[in-house]
Amino acid sequence: MTGTIASLADLARADACGRVVIKVGSALLVENGQPRREWLAGLAAEIATVRARGQQVIVVSSGAIALGAARLGLAKGGRGSLADAQAAAAVGQIGLGGLWAELLGHHGLTAAQLLLTLDDLEDRRRYLNASATLNRLLEAGAVPVVNENDSVATQEIRFGDNDRLAARVAQAGRADAVLLLSDIDGLYDRNPKDPSAQMIPLVRGVTPEIHAMADGGSGSGLGSGGMTSKLQAAEIAERAGIALAIINGTYPSPLARALDRDIGTLFVPRRRDSGRKAWLGGRMKIKGALVVDDGAAKALLSGRSLLAKGVREVVGEFARGDVVEVRSTGGAALAKGLAEYDAGECTAIMGRHTDEQAGVLGYAPRSAVIHRDQMVLL
Repeated sequence: MTGTIASLADLARADACGRVVIKVGSALLVENGQPRREWLAGLAAEIATVRARGQQVIVVSSGAIALGAARLGLAKGGRGSLADAQAAAAVGQIGLGGLWAELLGHHGLTAAQLLLTLDDLEDRRRYLNASATLNRLLEAGAVPVVNENDSVATQEIRFGDNDRLAARVAQAGRADAVLLLSDIDGLYDRNPKDPSAQMIPLVRGVTPEIHAMADGGSGSGLGSGGMTSKLQAAEIAERAGIALAIINGTYPSPLARALDRDIGTLFVPRRRDSGRKAWLGGRMKIKGALVVDDGAAKALLSGRSLLAKGVREVVGEFARGDVVEVRSTGGAALAKGLAEYDAGECTAIMGRHTDEQAGVLGYAPRSAVIHRDQMVLL
């Protein structure tokens, strides 16, 4: 991590933003089943400019399914079924990787392809492997081009959108910022089709009020995310000390337009969690939940572990080591962490003091249901 990022202009400074992730969606990259070569060539030239000023770049690129569906003649853009999407991705990824390699190569840059599934970044060991690969590629001067591995991904092991993938890649790649190229200028306080809608240039923390402004739909029909997925990406980034910006990618030279003219929405980081806690805070597969009383909620906010006595309800089925969410009695998400007990054990000991738990469990209890070192506040 480098210096403080307080404005869009800071994203163009190597001393403030030494490493940046640029996410490109399907609607920007593909039109009528064909790559938008002229626009993409312009973006490749901008990436070369970013590199020339001393910044490292990771690209998160959609487009494989859209390209492959056109090549195979599949209906609904290749999204008519899981099998169609997987087949389209297998064909399209070859073309997509080749396109990036060609256009970046015109500027003397070497593209590297990295395909990931959700589990690659949810599992700690695999996450560290991906992180090591990204960092070695960047050290060697390459431009990693990352996409979800849609040829093997199923509903259970997919991100579902590349906005959140970009935020997770930024964590793994130790980036300072994420640039999400969208089809609008940024986040608006209501549907941007409303003439009275106002763009919000700076967001300090994604709150329920900010979420209420989002529209979850993808206007193009090609992508899989909308403003909701971008806000979820911003939450992942902001807890890891990573800035995130939404800018309009529909223009020629979109980076220069946004950063030079300060057009877009910048989400500034709220805090900078440690590497392990940042990874935990970004994990998306939640296996269950623990509802806690007001006393336990207050203790969590002061940095304490979650004890069984404060648990009032156990939701879902989970095993020891699974990620569970901690909720208030009102339903608000307070934290998430790695459970020290499975769901059945949690149900058996919830509400009980530590000195009662051995008799219930038949063995000496662990110090907490979720230890503070294995938990991150939301």
